[in-house]
Amino acid sequence: MFKKDNFRLGLLIGLLAPIISFFGYYYWKFRLYTFNEFFYALRTNKPLITAITIPCLLLNIILFTVYINSRKDQTAKGIFAVTLIYAIASLLFKFIS
Repeated sequence: MFKKDNFRLGLLIGLLAPIISFFGYYYWKFRLYTFNEFFYALRTNKPLITAITIPCLLLNIILFTVYINSRKDQTAKGIFAVTLIYAIASLLFKFIS
């Protein structure tokens, strides 16, 4: 599956990797708090959004690099597209809310 060069696969990987990273960050740093308390902290503490966004996007950047280096350009394009969407959404969430 991961050896295919497919744009849709890149979109799927790009969507799932930050979600996995997000939950990993939650369990690593905030496992003592409920999920509701965690989301309240996100809404009230803007630097926390940056702290969570960085590992999420970093995982996508690592995956993007792996697929570019293995010459799977279509998959890398999908990962890159989702990474841009995540980054823009993160900035909007940080500055609008």
